[in-house]
Amino acid sequence: MGMKVKEVAALSGVSVRTLHHYDELGLLIPAKTSEAGYRVYSDENLAELQQILFYRALGFSLKQIKEILTNPSFNRLEALVSQQQMLHQKRCQLDDMIRTIEQTIKEGKGEGTMTREERFKGFDFNLNPYEQEARDRWGDEVVDETSKKLQQFGGKQQEKMNMIYRRLADVRHLQPDSEEAQKAIGKWFQFLNTIGTYSLEAFAGLGEMYVADERFTTNIDQFGGGLASFMRNAMKEFARRNN
Repeated sequence: MGMKVKEVAALSGVSVRTLHHYDELGLLIPAKTSEAGYRVYSDENLAELQQILFYRALGFSLKQIKEILTNPSFNRLEALVSQQQMLHQKRCQLDDMIRTIEQTIKEGKGEGTMTREERFKGFDFNLNPYEQEARDRWGDEVVDETSKKLQQFGGKQQEKMNMIYRRLADVRHLQPDSEEAQKAIGKWFQFLNTIGTYSLEAFAGLGEMYVADERFTTNIDQFGGGLASFMRNAMKEFARRNN
């Protein structure tokens, strides 16, 4: 038996307005609409809503969540395991931050002192929820090698990377499968393989991360609005053509 939107709102704690918004975004589409025009949600919809709320609790944007849930390779059980791991990681970080606050309060009351390191314990802005996924799909060696080479980046390499981004931004108005776009994205594929070892599958997967992870999107789109999405589509086409 289906549930009406007010019932789902009462069950989940999500407002009716938010559920309507999710529907409008194509993020959570009700199983059907009654003859009277009411949204009717199925048990499958409730499972989808649970996934959305887990990702929201982890700090993912609605855009990121939609990209994840509509990806053909999405697997709900795998997602739950990944979410569990991220929540454990987040809990550990929060525990560290709570202890840091407690120590800071004590120091403010004159009841102790803190080292410089203790003052910033628990703050970590480098956590990447996609790193474990990358390791699972492409192996530790690829991820570790790429991270190591990125840390050794010099000015010339950085400038070369920025030049490729600027060139891609120049052609982002073209169709991703156009010859000019494919030539430009090919340069990106070649460049990435100078700092790591990317298969065509890994290359296409990386493109998905450009739009699924808001940090990637923000960084890339500074070269031109919509560049991350364009690169994702061009990388997917490049992988298909050259497979």
